Amino acid sequence: MMHDLVVQGGMVIDGTGAPARRVDVAIDAGIITAVGHDLAAAAETIDAGGLLVTPGWVDIHSHYDGQATWDEQLSPAPWNGVTTVVMGNCGVGFAPVHADQHDFLIQLMEGVEDIPGSALAAGINWEWETFEQYLDALDARSYAIDIGTQVPHGAVRAYVMGEAGANNAPANADHIDAMAAIVKSGLAAGALGFSTSRTVLHRAKNGKLVPGTNASSDEVLGIGRVLGEVGHGVFQVAGDYVPENKELAWMKQLTRETGRRVLFSVVQSADDPERWRRLLRAAELDAAEGGQLTPQIAPRPVGLLLGFESSVHPFILHPNYWPLQALSLAERRAALATPEMRTSILSEPPNYGQLDGVVAMITNGFEQMYVLGEDPDYEPAADQSIAAIAARENRTPQEVAYDIMVSRQGEGLIFLPMLGYVDGNLDATAELMRHPNSIYGLADGGAHCGLVSDASIPTFLLTHWARDRKRGARIPIEELVENQTRRTAQCYGLFDRGVIAPGMKADINIIDFDALHIHAPRLVYDLPAEGKRFVQDITGYHSTICNGQVIYRHGKATGKLPGKLIRGPQAAPQAAASIGI
Repeated sequence: MMHDLVVQGGMVIDGTGAPARRVDVAIDAGIITAVGHDLAAAAETIDAGGLLVTPGWVDIHSHYDGQATWDEQLSPAPWNGVTTVVMGNCGVGFAPVHADQHDFLIQLMEGVEDIPGSALAAGINWEWETFEQYLDALDARSYAIDIGTQVPHGAVRAYVMGEAGANNAPANADHIDAMAAIVKSGLAAGALGFSTSRTVLHRAKNGKLVPGTNASSDEVLGIGRVLGEVGHGVFQVAGDYVPENKELAWMKQLTRETGRRVLFSVVQSADDPERWRRLLRAAELDAAEGGQLTPQIAPRPVGLLLGFESSVHPFILHPNYWPLQALSLAERRAALATPEMRTSILSEPPNYGQLDGVVAMITNGFEQMYVLGEDPDYEPAADQSIAAIAARENRTPQEVAYDIMVSRQGEGLIFLPMLGYVDGNLDATAELMRHPNSIYGLADGGAHCGLVSDASIPTFLLTHWARDRKRGARIPIEELVENQTRRTAQCYGLFDRGVIAPGMKADINIIDFDALHIHAPRLVYDLPAEGKRFVQDITGYHSTICNGQVIYRHGKATGKLPGKLIRGPQAAPQAAASIGI
């Protein structure tokens, strides 16, 4: 017998949490067929000597809903070793949709996820109306990686209730029944879950809250119960959890009634620095009573990238900066680099006393801003803040910030951790990551194009948490790999992937651990209609394999497109099930 492919001589971290071991891995017809020594010859052999071999990363929180209709690579997910993504999060998406609602869903996604509306308008061809037709459109395409999606509350509410639903008017019993029927059909057709947003931070471009933000418990329970009827799917929530007891009550009720997982976002926030601990405790108590209330956590700070080309930055409200926005990119960079323009912008700041909340933090929160640099540091110390640098150098924070942003030919960036950095370190994040009930997520691939670049979080797990962390304890690499593979996959009912074992899908990363590196974010204008987005180049991935085919070698796409739409939960293969995977 000759195998299709053998990965030979690597140190295998198999995704179960077991210690790394040096074994070979054989692949045939997209499936792992053997793990061990002295395997049969293969049509292709990859020498993984000195390298790590892991399952492909399973990223459960992304927003490639529009991009999936035009980009077969779904970059930057596979740049970071991701072989499966779940999209349709936070209640926003593009189906179901009436013909006159295209612009509404675009401006909803643009406002909530900072994806350029012009890119969405140019890139999406709207081949569908119903959610089932949207799945069919995705299923007709081939991708580098596998994709799964969820039914979004915002689109469903607008589809059923029209303008009233879009404006968060209360839903009556008939509305709820109609929405539940759509979600049930979507789940039956292959959706992996249903998502909703209940945070005031999520607003459409027109400033209005996402449809469903203030939905009654009758509405969310009425829709959520269909997950129990269908027998699969995750109920995903992004929320503020205010009032906390009331919000937790309906989520607990839903998971108890349906037996389905309620996956809710938990991050440390300055407005209530201890809320995350209470939410973790609630998940513990719920699990002890048989529920599946599951915290979804972010393994690094949710941070904004502030530069002169970002969606916002510290000088966006300075009157003398406003005229520059009408210039071309090259003209604007040239003007900002001149001493005269620097003096002009800095000499007339806005009235900071009239600003509050997020706006105040972005324009004047220099104690919480840090230089990102060529080698990004996502756990900077207080003495690295813009305010601290200014004090040492006897300059104003605005002068320091301006000079950073104008550096690197106008591409310099400041890092502003908005969530997950209240204590000035990642100790709270480490506690969240190591909690037995939590699931890694919130990388937001495909979203926040002009302000955030967190799709590299799966890589950051290895570079920071396993190898480089200096300001606190590191986390065993086997634990990190299991949490980004088996546990994320099984969270969404995908039992056919996330572990290197016979019978499992051949989704594999081969990694030069010592060379693994996340480069500084950079803005590119490669979306449809020349829309911009932040991306980060990654080095150190020797090869990434999806469905048995090498899709990336040394960071370059091979052109192979074995990825497909995942329809519904995937059972563990018999060979894997027999050993308890």
